[in-house]
Amino acid sequence: MPKISQKAMDMPASPIRKLVPFSEAAKKQGKTVYHLNIGQPDIETPQVALDAIKNLDRTVLEYSHSAGFESYRNGLSAYYIKTGINVQPEDILITTGGSEALIFGFMTTCNPGDEIIIPEPFYANYNGFAVTAGVNVVPVTASIETGFALPPIEEIEKKITPKTKGIVICNPGNPTGYLYSKEELEQLRTIVQKHDLFLFADEVYREFCYDGAKPFSVMNLEGIEDNVIMIDSVSKRYSMCGARIGALITKNKEVMASALKFGQARLSPPTVDQIASEAALNTPQSYFDNVVAEYVERRNIMVDGLNNIPGVFCPKPSGAFYCVAKFPVDDAEKFCQWLLEEFEYEGQTVMMAPANGFYSTKGAGQDEARIAYVLNKESLKNAVKCLEEALKVYPGRK
Repeated sequence: MPKISQKAMDMPASPIRKLVPFSEAAKKQGKTVYHLNIGQPDIETPQVALDAIKNLDRTVLEYSHSAGFESYRNGLSAYYIKTGINVQPEDILITTGGSEALIFGFMTTCNPGDEIIIPEPFYANYNGFAVTAGVNVVPVTASIETGFALPPIEEIEKKITPKTKGIVICNPGNPTGYLYSKEELEQLRTIVQKHDLFLFADEVYREFCYDGAKPFSVMNLEGIEDNVIMIDSVSKRYSMCGARIGALITKNKEVMASALKFGQARLSPPTVDQIASEAALNTPQSYFDNVVAEYVERRNIMVDGLNNIPGVFCPKPSGAFYCVAKFPVDDAEKFCQWLLEEFEYEGQTVMMAPANGFYSTKGAGQDEARIAYVLNKESLKNAVKCLEEALKVYPGRK
């Protein structure tokens, strides 16, 4: 039989989905499984976006421009300007999800074997995007004790080699919920300037900032306009994960022209999804106010509840809808599997994502798990109770 490619063998499985067979088996046994493993919000998609699909009046679902519909890029530009980010339509390439935007970014800026530095823990699929583009990820470990703040800038600089092409951040962060301050981003600007690197910033959770915290966009870092590539998406902002629409945004004309060639090779981003995403730009501010208020309550239920369990530590995130918790267990992956296979409390159990899959450093995050607090408040309270009861009887507790 012919052999598959090395790239196929190197492609990692998703730590977010790898325990799915165990959750399916648990459900067949009649257990209620609280899915804290995946960032699929239960928040309703804005009605304006759904109406745009329902009321679609077209006789042909045609290709769009490879950069995306001009009307949508104009609308996105207006959205960014309104949020204080001066981005013009020609600085925007519409992509099939934020995932494609980062893949295009890597393929446009990196040669096979080049290196990208990423503070870990990081969104696990960055590993997959790097494999797709033939890029090597170089991690710099952030500490749960500091709430996953940016690692010391000298630690990042130590990782720079002649093969380093860029730094990737997610702000606010998945999986940690940490929000980088303007000062931290300015520190990154210093080494990006010094070593002439690209700075990729995944800002898809911009709307989800709490306790008065305000996001600062890398697009507003002065002096590195040609170094910055921003990644965005409608998935979380409008609870439209199934509408695979994202964007690559940069003022670097050469990067944009080159990324467009990759866009032309895949023809165009999805037409119907762009129509819905353009309509979503008319979502009223009240929608976001309500969503943020809801997530603050959910965060407090989950994080405060976790920290009240003996032996558990969970920093309180300032953004997104994730947290990473440290558990008093020998191996969080075994614990997560045990929860699904062998544990139940009043017919209920919990599914989490083992955090080791969000680290590149071998052995890191072994006693940590990522939790997405995307369920209703009652379910989150039940999930916390399940975890509390589980830790009383888990055989691998330390």
